[in-house]
Amino acid sequence: MAKSYNQKMKILYLMQAFLERTDESHVLSMQEILKMLEGHGIQAERKSIYDDIETLRVYGLDIVFRKESPSGYYLASHSFELPELKLLVDAVQASKFITERKSAELIKKLEGLTSRYEAQQLQRQVFVANRIKTMNESIYYNVDKIHGGILNDVKITFQYFEWTVEKQMHLKKSGEEYCISPWALTWADENYYLIGYDEDADMVKHYRVDKMLSIELTEEKRVGQEHFEHFDTANFAKKTFGMFGGEEQDLRLEFENRFIGVVIDRFGKDVALRKKDESHFLVRVKVVVSPQFFGWLSGLGMGAKIVAPEKVQQEYRRFLQELLGQY
Repeated sequence: MAKSYNQKMKILYLMQAFLERTDESHVLSMQEILKMLEGHGIQAERKSIYDDIETLRVYGLDIVFRKESPSGYYLASHSFELPELKLLVDAVQASKFITERKSAELIKKLEGLTSRYEAQQLQRQVFVANRIKTMNESIYYNVDKIHGGILNDVKITFQYFEWTVEKQMHLKKSGEEYCISPWALTWADENYYLIGYDEDADMVKHYRVDKMLSIELTEEKRVGQEHFEHFDTANFAKKTFGMFGGEEQDLRLEFENRFIGVVIDRFGKDVALRKKDESHFLVRVKVVVSPQFFGWLSGLGMGAKIVAPEKVQQEYRRFLQELLGQY
């Protein structure tokens, strides 16, 4: 290599060494730095290394010299702290909607954000009971395409599938394309969902992103903005149990006091709540009434019941009777 080229590369190799090979527990002595550069075919003097380290400090790298043994230079702070990276790795590993292969790729990239020594602590397994990863690799790119439709203010088309008992993909609507105006993406019940407006049906609908195929952006402008001007995505997911559709209704529910944590986890701390007696409390919530909601409520047993409206009480009674009818 030409000497001038070597000198240009020197500071880059030095920066890479600090990023990958140092942290508070691992330092590089001046001798180790010179030897590292020699390995790249670069001869350097100590004074030039001091100048390069100062340049990297001015650039923003928090390079510190430790006097106590073993003495040397190290990068005191990376872009992410180790606990932050551990949290991100745990989220990736535990996430249902990211495939095994993509999980491994993402974690490998996260490891590159810290030293090689701390990266070893990220190579751990998060055990989540009965965790099932999605089998649809395209979700990683589906999310990006949907964001593209939102940012470009255009409709998207896609095919939508469901699983058969033979574990085969079956295209809904005989493979006919859906055409939807995308307005939001939400992560609920461990799955990604597109929330959009169906112009033909004149209603807001949601679709599981991992069940969407062949997403394409159109040149048609989105419609349905009036439905989303005050749309609360988090609230939509909160009141739609299992993200199954149904009629949204204003319910009054009664719970035993022991279920206060369950109610707050489900509906949030701002839920309208008042004490009924020493053992029970009442809440008023908007809920998309569906079999999934009834299933959640029945799971709380005798400690929860629907107070009003009577129409939903009757629906719940029929749900339980039909369920008992199977036995």
